Amino acid sequence: MRKIIIILIGILLLLGAILCANFLRNNKKVAKQEVAKVEKTAFVQRVENKTIPIVITANGNLKAKNKIELYAEVQGVLKFSNKEFKEGNVFNKGETLLQLNAEEYYASIQAQRSSLQNLIVSMMPDMRLDYPESYKNWNSYLSEFDVNNHIKELPKPLSDQEKYFVTAKNIYNTYYSIKNLESRLDKYRIRAPFKGVITETMVTQGTLVRSGQKLGEFIDTSAYELEIAVNAAYANRIVTGSKVTVENLTKTQSWIGEVTRVNGKIETTSQTIQAFIKLKGTQLKEGMFLQAALLAKEEPNAIEIDRKLLIENEAVYIVKNRQLDLVKVTPVYFTEKTVIIKGLANGANMVSKPIIGAYEGMSVNVIEEK
Repeated sequence: MRKIIIILIGILLLLGAILCANFLRNNKKVAKQEVAKVEKTAFVQRVENKTIPIVITANGNLKAKNKIELYAEVQGVLKFSNKEFKEGNVFNKGETLLQLNAEEYYASIQAQRSSLQNLIVSMMPDMRLDYPESYKNWNSYLSEFDVNNHIKELPKPLSDQEKYFVTAKNIYNTYYSIKNLESRLDKYRIRAPFKGVITETMVTQGTLVRSGQKLGEFIDTSAYELEIAVNAAYANRIVTGSKVTVENLTKTQSWIGEVTRVNGKIETTSQTIQAFIKLKGTQLKEGMFLQAALLAKEEPNAIEIDRKLLIENEAVYIVKNRQLDLVKVTPVYFTEKTVIIKGLANGANMVSKPIIGAYEGMSVNVIEEK
């Protein structure tokens, strides 16, 4: 009996708990939350199509227009001089860049000159008897002969007989042999072909220089050339003689150059063409990395916008009735940060700053920028 009473009490408590739960659930009021509708801000600008110049930018390394590599054609010890053959030293036109010791070679030339002098002296008695009209010329040549200086040109014969007579005395053969030696003697001294600066040296004073050995490099600092590669599509737009603005990478210095040459061959792999720009300036140095801006052509009825505004390279957003509308455009030319496009109507409100999460038909709060 006691167990039955306990079971009944448990059932009654369970039913009471269920009834209380249903009562509380039915009487609970849920507050409705209102979602605030937020409109994003769209900055817009009115489209004004105009003619825009397309400026091609290209980079390149600066090179000296006149640059020579110095090589030794003879062998000898590099002599000491007042102005050392070192990088950075400036030489005027005609000034000696370097000189090799040629004392032994010079002595052999003096001996050859003396031999020629003896040959002329030995033929003078016969010349006086057989060719008296030419004797005066040869006697004057002999009196001015100097074994320490370059020999002068021989007197011209007045007849074929005189020419054969002089040839038989081995004078012409000796003369041309000496001229050849003198020409080689000049190669022991290298002179500056123009005013410039030494940019590289590979020998030092007092060392033995061998024939064919590279000695260094010498450049003209008055004129430089910038070689750039331009897209082949604009090859016909690059005109020789046109002015070009050239800047350094930090945009702190600029120069005005001139297109001097355009290669007639298009590079196969890159489809570019080489153009050469002449530059002058005291701040220019060989090896500088510069950027050139060339005016290729002018595109009418176009606008230039930030590349971030171009959607999938074919469309931009405009605003109509406070809603975004995606309009297809035609990209004409891309720069590093901007793009020139065509296809927008004048007066259209084009979005001027990117909108995060933008989509066609999106409601926006419009702010017009000037």
